[in-house]
Amino acid sequence: MTTPFLQLRLSIFHATQTEMAAIAGVNQSQVSRWERGVRRPSLREMERIRAEALRRDLPWDDRWFFEVPEQAA
Repeated sequence: MTTPFLQLRLSIFHATQTEMAAIAGVNQSQVSRWERGVRRPSLREMERIRAEALRRDLPWDDRWFFEVPEQAA
């Protein structure tokens, strides 16, 4: 099963779990939990991820925390 966060990491950021963890300020195992749907990022973590996407001039939509990005569909 593909989760929104897995597609966000792969299709938008093109990052490893370790790189995504550094962006969000968490450890790699936390990113794994998000991708498996066990947990969701906190508001603070989502803000950090959004800020990094904007800093990198990546396409962005906050719905992608909850829905698979269309670029990945």
